[in-house]
Amino acid sequence: MKGYSHELDPETTARAIGKDLRVSYKNSIEVCRAVRGMPVEDAKKFLEEVIEKQVPIPYLKHKRHINHRKGPGFGPGKFPVNAAKAILDLIKVAENNAEYKGLDPDNMVVAHISAYRGRVFQSWRPRARGRTTAWNTVTANIELIIQEQKE
Repeated sequence: MKGYSHELDPETTARAIGKDLRVSYKNSIEVCRAVRGMPVEDAKKFLEEVIEKQVPIPYLKHKRHINHRKGPGFGPGKFPVNAAKAILDLIKVAENNAEYKGLDPDNMVVAHISAYRGRVFQSWRPRARGRTTAWNTVTANIELIIQEQKE
């Protein structure tokens, strides 16, 4: 299981990994925390609602200068559309991998999902008087393992 930080039974799990995705890794951390432990169908539905900006993601770690959202007891939150799209695509890939392995994708749960900082693509932007400014792109690595639920 090269590239994964978690190891589960390969007979009942399906995996997917996204490397150097051009999304904010801080937003990815919060989206991963929100969908961890959900059934796959519920997670897909939840992420689609986030993309449509109907349901916010609660921010628990990177919450400085973030407004509170409507709802009883809902604290700081945002609608990280790009991170939600990337994780939704990753869930669909893992679901296809589960179907290829002969597992039931409707009976799967998000057992492990994590996001961490990927590499930085460095570039420069020309400025006045012959100077330059760093114009870097920070990427995110996201790993996902879905597992069949025990009946």
